[in-house]
Amino acid sequence: MGAGSRYIIPLAQVDQSHEPLVGAKAARLAILSKTGHPVAPGFCVAVGAYECFLAESRLETLIRMELDRKRFEDMRWEELWDAALRIRAAFNAHPVPAAVAAAVDEALAGYPADLAWAVRSSAPGEDAAHRSFAGLHESYVGVVGRAAVLDALRLVWASLWSDAAMLYRREVGLDPAHSRMAVLVQAMRTAPVSGVAFGCDPRQLSREIAIIEAVPGVCAGLVDGEIDPDRWQLRRADGTVVAWQPGQREPAGTPGPLLDGADISHLLRVISSVEEQFRWPPDIEWTGRAAEFTLLQARPVTTAAPAGDDKREWYLTLRPGLARLRKLRTRVADELIPALAAEGARLAAANLDAHTEAQLADAIAERRDALQRWTKIYWDEFIPFAHGVRRLAVYYNDAVRPRDPYEFVGLLQGEDLLASQRNAALHAIADQVRQQPPLAATLDQAGHWLPAEPERWADTVRAVTGGEVFLAAFRRVMENALDLAYDTARLADRPDLILRSVLELARATTRPHGAATESPSTTVATLEQRLLAAVGPARQEEARETLATARLSWRLRDNDNLLLSRIESQLIRAIEIAARRLKAAGRLAANAPVSAKVAELVIAALRDRSGAVLVLPVEQPAAATVAVAGTRAETPRQLTGQPAAAGLATGKVRCVRRTEDLGRFQAGEVLVCDAIQPMMTHLVPLACAVVERRGGMLIHGAIIARELGIPCVNGVPDVVELLPDGQVVTVDGYLGIVTVGPPDFDLELAARQQPRARRADHLP
Repeated sequence: MGAGSRYIIPLAQVDQSHEPLVGAKAARLAILSKTGHPVAPGFCVAVGAYECFLAESRLETLIRMELDRKRFEDMRWEELWDAALRIRAAFNAHPVPAAVAAAVDEALAGYPADLAWAVRSSAPGEDAAHRSFAGLHESYVGVVGRAAVLDALRLVWASLWSDAAMLYRREVGLDPAHSRMAVLVQAMRTAPVSGVAFGCDPRQLSREIAIIEAVPGVCAGLVDGEIDPDRWQLRRADGTVVAWQPGQREPAGTPGPLLDGADISHLLRVISSVEEQFRWPPDIEWTGRAAEFTLLQARPVTTAAPAGDDKREWYLTLRPGLARLRKLRTRVADELIPALAAEGARLAAANLDAHTEAQLADAIAERRDALQRWTKIYWDEFIPFAHGVRRLAVYYNDAVRPRDPYEFVGLLQGEDLLASQRNAALHAIADQVRQQPPLAATLDQAGHWLPAEPERWADTVRAVTGGEVFLAAFRRVMENALDLAYDTARLADRPDLILRSVLELARATTRPHGAATESPSTTVATLEQRLLAAVGPARQEEARETLATARLSWRLRDNDNLLLSRIESQLIRAIEIAARRLKAAGRLAANAPVSAKVAELVIAALRDRSGAVLVLPVEQPAAATVAVAGTRAETPRQLTGQPAAAGLATGKVRCVRRTEDLGRFQAGEVLVCDAIQPMMTHLVPLACAVVERRGGMLIHGAIIARELGIPCVNGVPDVVELLPDGQVVTVDGYLGIVTVGPPDFDLELAARQQPRARRADHLP
């Protein structure tokens, strides 16, 4: 085998003793090949090659740093995804060690140069009867040429650190820091049909029934969940077909089953042979009909995890493939978003004041049901479609290999978001106020009449030059863009809060919202050309589709939040009308604030003919538990999070925890919150910096902060509890550090001045 034998082991030479070096997948295939099963030839890149790569690139230090930002158990999946993206970019940036590359060259030399390869993960310990990593690590098919094989090798190594793989390791109690990766490289076997087969029904764990699934072409489409398979349930004792279900595929596939009786019988024999060899019911992947059959993989059917405990399938939905994204794109963009917008507009147009109590109860129930229905759709379809942006990140970085793993974000600039439209309208109103000092003075003085005396306020504003124009624009924004729920309130009911923000925008001297901060070399057009050049002519259509899907995904991931919030706002509106009516009739005992959570109680009260008095629970906002923020015995000098937007700024903290806080935020303050929501993005241009508890480079706060060129640190645990309003902090968006108290320079200056002051006190 030559000098490269410590890194490369031909598949034909692998035996059971090599499993710690090449992983169970490769070891099992080698054993099955020796017992007569047709297995494609190839070689294994052993764990030692991965360890050599880590040592030469020093990436183990980077990996440890990424995983040590906070306790692994406390990291949200968005933060894990960010860490995975940075690790993947680092793997791409470092060459395969010369000794490993030479060993791969030697292994490839025995095959035709134009041979297509399948490059697949084979991590030691990844598959067992109690856990399965199927689909969590990367595999690449149709890889041709030395350079492409080495690229695929690095990406398979990097997939050990994908968000889904790390989350699953946490779920099954494995320490990611101890993980290692081997890689199996096999000659491609293409056939008109491929599939999987189970030696028992994986849902019922019954060994009496075998399951076979088949799809046209290669097996990857089935494993990735992108192609609906034909499916057979078979009685293992005699091979009787208990049930057959054809796959639903577009365009319509071959009429009738993809497999005939001889194919089914052959697969049953393979299942029995593999089970006899390993003493467990197998889960196999295969390609080709009986006459040209190739076994691709064999592992135990995962049997031990109780229903609902194995979350691997959910983790896989975090990264749908292009085919699923294509389907979601059509459904979300063409059907669901228009329907959600239309339902919100219809509910807003309803004249609820004219309803009887029974009709009002029905209206609340309708809105409650709509909110529940759309919330489920949000989690089932909107959230997976949001992965289109993350898919672009991986696609762009793998092709372009930029120094900044977040360079791809520049491709999303300029999308026409609902929040951007609202913010632009607020800025236009603020510009009008700024240009007319008498109007600004009147708004400032008369603002205390809102929202209790809206007509008195409007009459006062109308009497000032420019007041009528201002009122018209302000009402349009309130009615069209701020029919939203935030915390437990409707923003449409709180014009006083929005007015204060407009006045702050008018006073602010910051750059206009959306002002360009990037250099001409990173414009959208430049980045797009960079991507198309990197993928080459053959893949440009794929690149354009990936980019278009990501842009739509980015736009809708913001819009869907606002449109769903409008449904909740309309539910609150109906409840508020009912509460006023019940109070006027003496049937509402408490003056507790209403929210969507009391819908059932209000519906019951409206339908109750006994005249009983409704007592609403006095709900303590979640933020009430942090009302004593900053009163701990010792406040840490530094808080550490994720550097989400570069920059350095010092300012006073303003925590936004609840609705009232929206109107308290002043220009130049540090915006501290749980997470920037689309309903509050109009505050960000006023901030000198942003600090969030929730982490992620693609959450709203990080994206907007980067667009505006202000520092952002997110993923800071308990930050709303730790930082009180008025606390001076310095936000370092380069390192991800929030320093509490005056900057070191100010402290040093004060220390130097103190001795001089003491000396002056002793002068005669």
